[in-house]
Amino acid sequence: MKGSTVVLLKVLMRSTSQWNIFRYCKDKKKKGRAIGNAIGMAVLFLMLMAYCIFSCIGFGKMGLTGTIPAVCAITVSLLNFILTIFKTNGYLFGFKEYDMLMSLPFEAKTVAGCKFLYMYMQSLIWDISISVSMLIGYGIYARPKLIVYPVWIVLSLFLPVIPMLAAAFIGFIITKISAGFKKNSIVQTILVFIFVCLVMASRFVIEATVRNDQIQEALEGIDAALGRYLKFYPPAVWFSDAVVSLKVSGMLLLVGVSVLLFEVVFFTVGRSYRQINSKLKSHAASKKYTMGGLKTRSVVASIALKELRRMLGASVYMTNVAVGELMVLLLGVASLFVDLDKVIGEMFAGAPITKEMLYPAIPFIIYFFIGMVATTAVTPSLEGKNYWIVQSLPISKKTLYQGKMLFNMCFVAPFGVFAVICLCISARAPFITTLLEIVLILCLSAFSTAWGCVCGVKHIRLDWENEIEVVKQGPAVAAYLLPNMFLTMALIVLVVVLGMQMNQNLILGILILISGILAALSYKKAVSLK
Repeated sequence: MKGSTVVLLKVLMRSTSQWNIFRYCKDKKKKGRAIGNAIGMAVLFLMLMAYCIFSCIGFGKMGLTGTIPAVCAITVSLLNFILTIFKTNGYLFGFKEYDMLMSLPFEAKTVAGCKFLYMYMQSLIWDISISVSMLIGYGIYARPKLIVYPVWIVLSLFLPVIPMLAAAFIGFIITKISAGFKKNSIVQTILVFIFVCLVMASRFVIEATVRNDQIQEALEGIDAALGRYLKFYPPAVWFSDAVVSLKVSGMLLLVGVSVLLFEVVFFTVGRSYRQINSKLKSHAASKKYTMGGLKTRSVVASIALKELRRMLGASVYMTNVAVGELMVLLLGVASLFVDLDKVIGEMFAGAPITKEMLYPAIPFIIYFFIGMVATTAVTPSLEGKNYWIVQSLPISKKTLYQGKMLFNMCFVAPFGVFAVICLCISARAPFITTLLEIVLILCLSAFSTAWGCVCGVKHIRLDWENEIEVVKQGPAVAAYLLPNMFLTMALIVLVVVLGMQMNQNLILGILILISGILAALSYKKAVSLK
């Protein structure tokens, strides 16, 4: 790594370090927020590590200890590939400090490589948590040689590099294509969504390819299935060979290919880096513009429209927030053309669950996708350094929050209702049950909207330099997402169990009442915030 890259990386890490805020900031609120973030992250790391260790114990008890290294490699690689796809455009292109960094005496390749390494460092602690915890589980059952432990940890530093480089290069291609259009943010968002759909569909293509090979049924176990997937991803094989058999060739291939790909990717990116960023920052005026009559709207509707334009103008924001809506749209359409029992089998990994059992759970399954990231948890912080403009407007905070909540409801509710109707049609649910489920998804959407606004305002963060820090890493998103996610997962299991014992319409009625009350209380709290 060049000295200039190290210097830039140090500056970026120090400028965003929570430790520096704790050490040097005199604002007690910011210090308290830094401490709270550190405690929350520590709890998340412990939960993640515990989950990975118990998973490895399960593999060990099934006699599949030898597959743990490959599972570790695939888990880390897949996680980083997916997350990097959604973060690349925010970190590498169109970031706020671009003009300042490019004015320094550094090559474009160096700046782009440094931003990639910064993204890598941000995710490294998560990767190490997964890898070390799986190493612990592997050590319990395999009892490997002592040298395996340092080899595993060192190679874990290189595991995320190849998938992140692949995702970054794909993001570069998408950005380069979209930069040639006037509405580049919308085109960029569409291309990212198309790629996500292709990635989701690739799983079925791989399975079809494997089936066409006419592999014997005896190879349908976990070990054989993992082996089939490994042939599509050599780095996992290299890592497994390096830590299980201590093959030097596996170590050299993983490290060497990672370094070589880094140089090749950022040599290619660096040649077009200035051109792409210049196009992204320039906005051409339309020659066909004509003056027309002004439309009158209520203040709340105008704020909601402003939120829509804010989303359409930021591909990072839209791709991260709208991915759940895309997934329920695909799920709803697929349920109309595919046997729902097959869909249930895919979602619940072959568990003995019938579609009748899922009647009360359908709204919560949909909500799991559309309610995990509310725009209201993000938009207060996205105002950023322009927040003073919002404060100077002659409108009350209540009206401002109502506009933000109106936009989230208009954005989320149609997708939720559409998916619920599709799944109910596919499941042949009775009309009354379908109607109750539509009311329930609307109540859940209202709760998501109002509670997201509470979290967004209570944990507002305005001192950000990159939208990713708000959309994916903001304290408001964490405060909203984690309890919501775990509670929804628990409720899905609970309503399925209750559906076997009680009348399903009665369960839906009770859930509508509870979620309606929670939505009303959250709304009352949101509009009272200052």
